[in-house]
Amino acid sequence: MQNTLQELNSICPNTLMESLGIEFIEVGEGYLKAKMPIDQRTCRPDGSLHGGANMALAETVGGALSMITVPKELRFSVYGIEINGNHMKQAKGCYVIACGKFIHCGKRTHVIEVEIKDEMGAVVTVNRVTNMVV
Repeated sequence: MQNTLQELNSICPNTLMESLGIEFIEVGEGYLKAKMPIDQRTCRPDGSLHGGANMALAETVGGALSMITVPKELRFSVYGIEINGNHMKQAKGCYVIACGKFIHCGKRTHVIEVEIKDEMGAVVTVNRVTNMVV
């Protein structure tokens, strides 16, 4: 599992993930976690975490979870086809952690719930990401 985290983090330079400071931190059977800072890269002018940054984090985790689940030898690609999110409260602290888990893991579609919590453990945003495997 450590190799998977290293692989995921190694493909992030020069991408949106690097720009937002997203780092994959934990992977297990059917789930993936990533951490994102609450700082000038991810905040609105008033200093609160930008909802769009949360959505980018959710899509990143959902897409990566699908990607690592599809066997490499099959040479399939994963594309996001839908995302929605409900922002529950303002994040507190210095970072948020997103945890993506499968709701559905089919041959051609994946549906992933991504829950984003702040460092105090409060739920900030709940998302659903749908990916197509082609």
